[in-house]
Amino acid sequence: MFVFSWCSRRVGGLSVLFLVFVCALVLSDEAIHRRSRADVSKEAKFHLFSDIGGKFSLGDSLTLLFAYYSLFIHVLVTAFPFRACFAIWDITRSLRRISRIKKRNTSKYYQKVSSNSLSSTETLVASLTSLSGSSGAEDIDLGYNADIELELPKIIHTILLPNYKEDIDVLRETLNVLACHPQARSQYEVILAMEARELDCASKATNLIVEFKKAFRDVDFTVHPDDIENEAPGKSSNISWAARKASEKYSSKIRDCVIVTVIDADSHLSSNYFSQLTDLHCAHTETAPTTLYSAPIIFDRNAHLVPTLVRVADVLWAAAGISGLYCSSTIGPPTSVYSLPLGLADKVGGWDTGSEAIGEDLHMYLKCFLILRGNLTTRTILAPVSQTNVSSGLKGHRGLILDFGARYKQALRHMWGALDSGFALRQLASVWRERKTTGRTFKPLHASRNDSSYIPEEDLENLLAHQPSPNGAFSDVMHHELPSPNWARILCLFHRLFEAHFLPVHMMILVISSSLYVVISPDAQDDLNVRWIFQTTAILRVVGFLAVGFYMALYESYHSICIHSRKSEMKAAGLYESMAGAFSHRSWRTNFCDYVAIPLVAPLFGSIPAVQAQMCHFWTLDLVYAVSRKPQPQSRVREKEGGAIA
Repeated sequence: MFVFSWCSRRVGGLSVLFLVFVCALVLSDEAIHRRSRADVSKEAKFHLFSDIGGKFSLGDSLTLLFAYYSLFIHVLVTAFPFRACFAIWDITRSLRRISRIKKRNTSKYYQKVSSNSLSSTETLVASLTSLSGSSGAEDIDLGYNADIELELPKIIHTILLPNYKEDIDVLRETLNVLACHPQARSQYEVILAMEARELDCASKATNLIVEFKKAFRDVDFTVHPDDIENEAPGKSSNISWAARKASEKYSSKIRDCVIVTVIDADSHLSSNYFSQLTDLHCAHTETAPTTLYSAPIIFDRNAHLVPTLVRVADVLWAAAGISGLYCSSTIGPPTSVYSLPLGLADKVGGWDTGSEAIGEDLHMYLKCFLILRGNLTTRTILAPVSQTNVSSGLKGHRGLILDFGARYKQALRHMWGALDSGFALRQLASVWRERKTTGRTFKPLHASRNDSSYIPEEDLENLLAHQPSPNGAFSDVMHHELPSPNWARILCLFHRLFEAHFLPVHMMILVISSSLYVVISPDAQDDLNVRWIFQTTAILRVVGFLAVGFYMALYESYHSICIHSRKSEMKAAGLYESMAGAFSHRSWRTNFCDYVAIPLVAPLFGSIPAVQAQMCHFWTLDLVYAVSRKPQPQSRVREKEGGAIA
């Protein structure tokens, strides 16, 4: 078990070492034997499906493995941008419909939803500002003509805002955006999740609470201690602490009506996000307790102020998240921002606090998905979340270097999340061991340990039989029925993990190795009939590059509709003037260089930091967590410029 645990935590690095070893053997073997095979006649050449007659050597086996694995990886890499293109086209189409509906119904806010529900693989947006994400959305009546209607239950949105050494103006602007939502005063309970490692964090939080206490249903703060044993500093451990503190406020009767939303310090959410979230949760009562909600992201506030490579890196990073949010997708890991019922957090034991949870959004998704045996429902919120690119705030060559450095550190932190592949493997082993289990017991988040362990059913029955009073130690134990594992979804999940954590590195190694192989092995020496494979992979690389370019073209429309929607909302809320410079418009003419930069971005902020992270895992699983610097709000920038002029 120890060997499996050790290897799973380093599965990315082990795969890299094995692939490099195979490529080195193949290239060296080909270099040694190329002259000896030069005189072999065409009739005597080896063919894969012919009688091998004892000619099939270990070197031949490795060469065939190398060639066909290269083809497999190229097919996967080429398929990804096509899926991303379909996803962003589908989301953009839905956003356009939402925009048209909003123009027709700007003054009305629905408080009822139809009792009719769609399947769990569809995205329902049941308000006037929303729209179904299904492929048949054109035929759906958005006017609530159902015969039976249900009054919406009271939904409480608990918003966790983890931060560490963030500029108070960045936090203030994020809270201002939340406070302008019409439902903020009645439904939002904001928790500023502070870190004890930050000096005067309580004072900063108190100042913000005093400023915004009347804007929300409730606003509070927590301070995550820095000396908890076996905890790694970072976003996940901070959220875990804040969520457990918040959990104490809610009784068991209303926990499934409390939806926890995790956002970044610079995330600007539309009011549509929470109205859609409420509608989806209330419309799908059967699956609501086991549903996680994701939203696409958009870098639309300072993209025009950062270097081209940084801008393109974030566009492609957004593509990774968007690629799983198309209408019929059942696997939709969140990026930065996501929501889930408090009851679901109870079922899985809350957020993990170890070093493996550095990619907190994906890690929590995996935890929920695999503890529920692939029966997690994922729904898309069609309200893109506005984000900022990392930026030093400086100009000139020094600013350029600092921006590249900051984005590389962010990429390294993203790629450090390859630890999640090992976590998923260990969870999969647990799913297999417990595949015949029909139920589990759990406690509320604030009363449970910080892991995914459960009391065995037979032990629980014995304990409850000797329970002295209804208020005893096991009075808050709850039960959850588990359906059989959904192996098809689990297989699809592992495909996405392989795509995220293995493809960038394996692709780089195979591109270099296959190019060397073609140079070493002339056309006349294709004894194993693999030359066609390398010709095919060369074509696939061109097709993949063109597909990424096509994604960028589709992104132009997506970016445009997102930024115009945010502008309209900020103008209606009276915040537009303070954010006048925080809207990054795109055009073909000014952003042509983005398309040219694509081949540089993939290795610089994808493959290289992935290799570094996976090699570092052999001697440490802990990454020194550093917060990427966010740009100051435009209102603050103008104040400084005005002071300087004065």
